[in-house]
Amino acid sequence: MKSNLRIVFMGTPEFATHSLRLVVESGYNVVGVITAPDKPSGRGQKINYSSVKEYAVKKALHLMQPINLKDLTFIEELKALNADIQVVVAFRMLPEVIWNLPSKGTLNLHASLLPKYRGAAPINWAIINGEKESGVTTFFIEKEIDTGNIILQEKVNIEENENAGHLHDKLMEVGGQLVCETIDKICSGKIKGKVQEGKATQAPKIFKKDCKINWSDSIENIHNFIRGLSPYPTAWTFVDEEQKQNIKVFKSSIQKTSHSESNGKIITDGKSELKVAVNDGFIQLHEIQLSGKKKMKTKDFLRGYFFAEDIILK
Repeated sequence: MKSNLRIVFMGTPEFATHSLRLVVESGYNVVGVITAPDKPSGRGQKINYSSVKEYAVKKALHLMQPINLKDLTFIEELKALNADIQVVVAFRMLPEVIWNLPSKGTLNLHASLLPKYRGAAPINWAIINGEKESGVTTFFIEKEIDTGNIILQEKVNIEENENAGHLHDKLMEVGGQLVCETIDKICSGKIKGKVQEGKATQAPKIFKKDCKINWSDSIENIHNFIRGLSPYPTAWTFVDEEQKQNIKVFKSSIQKTSHSESNGKIITDGKSELKVAVNDGFIQLHEIQLSGKKKMKTKDFLRGYFFAEDIILK
């Protein structure tokens, strides 16, 4: 019976909460939830709970928020829960003493078709690299990150102009269902993990400095870069390098055509159109944010901002 299987769930963001919710609603016995410690954020340094904590508190689930996963007190508390399975979704790397505890193993949900895009930012990198499909994978955790034996996979298509936010939401939905299906199969004893096959690729964490647009790149690469970083951490470009003023770009499209403008040159009618000259055409900007201002659609932005003539984005 589902209620006899003892599950500990580990995760932090909304992506993980959806899986936790489906596991609980499926009738499984979640005996513990582990999430990140509370932390202050914003100007007022208000203490914010993780999405997983908010759900766990609402459902009165046993909650743990260890600072150090190797802390002996935490490990003993976790052992006392006597979990059959641990489920990990969008959480920290676990020490072996943790992932090796459950009798039926520790499974992880990863937002790619492993072994492709191992690492912290698989959704972003799949779009940045122009992939036409992605997916989710459940696998048994082992020592090396994202290398364990695959349990189940589910593919999804990446639409032509889809951004990372949209793909995130799709994979979150599919991933939650796959977690439940994986638990069902492990519980019934009908599943054995298989070794990852094929060429492994990496999806390292993306920092702000990595998000600067290179206007000399190909038109397709620039468009993929923008949508692969939207809405977060967001592609950006200097509009005034001396003043360190930048513009974030959330939405773009491609206009392929011949021209003689310099790469990075802004072309605008001052009303509704804003585009940037690149190799093989123009990148049209549809949703942007000037540093210190709110995100706006281009036509709204141009009502209150004037670009100097011959400005080149850097």
